[in-house]
Amino acid sequence: MVGWAFRALVSAHVAAITGQPVLAGVYLSGDFDGLRWHAVGADVVTSIGYLQLFAGIAVWVRLRRAWPFATTTAVVAAETVQYFAGLEGALWLHVPLGVMTVAALVVQFIDVWRRPLPRRKGAENA
Repeated sequence: MVGWAFRALVSAHVAAITGQPVLAGVYLSGDFDGLRWHAVGADVVTSIGYLQLFAGIAVWVRLRRAWPFATTTAVVAAETVQYFAGLEGALWLHVPLGVMTVAALVVQFIDVWRRPLPRRKGAENA
């Protein structure tokens, strides 16, 4: 159960984050409401990231697998820096870090679905 919850959050996270460049492009093409939607999207992406971090802790504790927590910590840390760089208008950091964060999350998504999260011995629905 914990493994499936983690997978669901990673899937939601990657779906949300891949919309961010689209919303930025809407803004850059002249639709100024796109910036507001990009900001709302950033709040959604960041919130899902922190939920994923808590799920990563649960996977580590219940299934004794540290890699989901470690990789999520790296993604969420980069995402947080990227979020605040965007708020400050530091596009020299916001844009390249955003590209790297999307790429890292896509790689994590592939890995989470490719690699099985084994059940804890003696636990049902783990």
